Amino acid sequence: MLIESLPKPRPQEVSHNLLGQRLGRKGLETRERILRAALCLLDKPQQDAPITLSSVAREASVGMTTLYLYFPDLGDLVLAALNRVMEAADEAFLDRLRIRWPDEHLDEHCRDFLRAHYLFWHRHARILHLRNSFADAGDQRFVDYRNRVSYPLSHLLLRQTDSVSADASADNLLLATVMLTGFERLATVITTANFHASMKDQGVSDESAHIDRLLCAEARLITLGIRDARAKSLSHVGATAHAACQRR
Repeated sequence: MLIESLPKPRPQEVSHNLLGQRLGRKGLETRERILRAALCLLDKPQQDAPITLSSVAREASVGMTTLYLYFPDLGDLVLAALNRVMEAADEAFLDRLRIRWPDEHLDEHCRDFLRAHYLFWHRHARILHLRNSFADAGDQRFVDYRNRVSYPLSHLLLRQTDSVSADASADNLLLATVMLTGFERLATVITTANFHASMKDQGVSDESAHIDRLLCAEARLITLGIRDARAKSLSHVGATAHAACQRR
C-alpha cells in the first residue's frame, strides 16, 4: 500500500541581488559560479581550512564586493548550498519512506533507509556540520530551516506506524520525533573527524563495518518502535470492530 506522499520542496528561485536589481543572465551565472565554488569547497575533507567568504570568492574568481551582492554573510551562502544539496535528498533516502514498509520486511527496509541516510550525509558531512553549528549557535535562519526539513521526515515516519486515531497520531508523532532525533544525531556523530580518530584510538580495524553495526542498532530501535505502534493500531481496530458488532 502506498503511503500518501507529502509535497516535495521546490527549489528556491532567486530573481534579484541584494541591491534589489533584477538578475539577468550574467547575474544568474555569477551567482551560480559563487554557489558552485562553495559546493566545491564543501566537498573537500573536513580537515581542510574552514570555509570563509574570502575562500569562496577566490575559488569563484570574483571580488568580495561582487560576492556580497549575492550573499551578505556566510550563513546565507551555506543556506543556498544546503538548498542545492537537499534537492537530491528525496532520491537519496527520503523516497524510501514514502512506501509503507511491509511487516515481514520491516527491519530490512529500516536498515536500508538508515544506510541511505548515512551515505547521503557522509557525502555532505561538511555542510551537515555547518548547518548544525549555525542552528546550535541560535541562528534563527538555520533553526527554522532544520525544523522545516525535519517535518517531512517525522510525518512520513509517523505514517509508518499506521496510526488510526487522533490520540495515536499525537503519541506516535512524538515517537517519530524521537526516532528522527536519534538517527540524525547518529549521522552527525559518525561523520565527524573526531569519531574516526576515536575508532583508531580504540583499535577498530574495520571502520565501515563498525559504522554499519551502529546503523543496524539504530534500525533495531526504530523497528521495535514501529512494530509496537502498529500492534497497538491493529488492537485498536479490532476493539472498535468488536464494539460495533456488539451494538448491532
